[in-house]
Amino acid sequence: MSEDKFVVGIADMKLAQRGDKLITYALGSCIGICLYDPQIKLGALVHIMLPLNMEAGRKNAFKYADTGIRETLAQMAVAGANRTKITAKIAGGATMFALTGGMLGNIGQRNAESVRQVLKREGIPLLWEDVGGTVARTMEFDSATGAGTIRSYGQPVKNF
Repeated sequence: MSEDKFVVGIADMKLAQRGDKLITYALGSCIGICLYDPQIKLGALVHIMLPLNMEAGRKNAFKYADTGIRETLAQMAVAGANRTKITAKIAGGATMFALTGGMLGNIGQRNAESVRQVLKREGIPLLWEDVGGTVARTMEFDSATGAGTIRSYGQPVKNF
């Protein structure tokens, strides 16, 4: 089993298998979505920024909850994942700035709602979530076990 850690950037996704770890930083209003097929120990971590892809041309699917989750599931299937075995765990969706009204008002909350809706529509069970609040999170995920940790400044570590 290796100890590699693959860093998932903002609007990014990576797959990991057989003990490789995935980590993403700075989940403020963004959402980190861990998708996992325990049968083949294939994990994916996608770091989305916005709820829906309304961009003409859709250059980066992973920037958005709807296209990011669908593209991740497609890549997992290519890697051998069984759609009926995949589960999800999510974190992020914080309110980082006190903005009133406008498109960015509660983007974290809208991101969380969109992620939940897309997972439900895609038939992927959501097993665990740590969303909302006002602190950014670091999410780490182990492809060997499907378990992970959430770290936030001034908060106890949360295991999932």
